[in-house]
Amino acid sequence: MPSSDVRTLLQSAVPTAAAGLVAAAVSAGVAGGKGALGAIVGTAVVILFMGIGLVVLQRTARSLPHLFQAMGLMLYTAQLLLLFIFVAVFKNTSLFNPKAFAITLVVTTLVWIGAQARAHMKAKILYVEPESDKGDKPGNPGSEA
Repeated sequence: MPSSDVRTLLQSAVPTAAAGLVAAAVSAGVAGGKGALGAIVGTAVVILFMGIGLVVLQRTARSLPHLFQAMGLMLYTAQLLLLFIFVAVFKNTSLFNPKAFAITLVVTTLVWIGAQARAHMKAKILYVEPESDKGDKPGNPGSEA
């Protein structure tokens, strides 16, 4: 994975993990240990899903650039559907507090999207391929007299 991709991944994951730690602390204060566990699980799910999605999208951009936009829309739709499925599956769980899980899932997803947007805006990505120095350069068309 190129360093720019790793940088984007870190610039998205670190704020999300920080928001997850804040959510775990708040959930622990409000709902006890099960609330903190729900927040930690929610944060881990978001970082895992969104991280995998970012890696897949960057590989698609490199190998199939003509499918990038469609793949991005499909990927984000699939990620949101999977997050909704996770909330529905763990709605009545007794392993952790489902409200803390769901709220943390939403908050950390929004933090990830915001951090990823900021990382892409700050990235210096060339949108035009520069000419190489070794290519054929036209000579001076003037007279050589």
